[in-house]
Amino acid sequence: MKRTLALLLVSTFVGSIAFAQDEDVDAETGQRIKYKERTEIDFEGVDVSGELVKPSGALLMDVKRNQFNPLIRFRENFDAEMKNSVDEVK
Repeated sequence: MKRTLALLLVSTFVGSIAFAQDEDVDAETGQRIKYKERTEIDFEGVDVSGELVKPSGALLMDVKRNQFNPLIRFRENFDAEMKNSVDEVK
């Protein structure tokens, strides 16, 4: 029963995919749309003018980074712990 149900669902989805192929049809008029194979855009007749806007450098240079005290202190000497560990092994 499960196999036939699975087969029915798969065949339904595969069949719906076959009917859902894209055709370039205009929704309003129902006519088929054909696109050119290659589109060329000519920008030579266009005159673009503008102004470069950027932030001032003085504002960025005056900002200082915050200095934080480290919360972890690195130990340089472990002699006492080493001596205690040797005593525990004996």
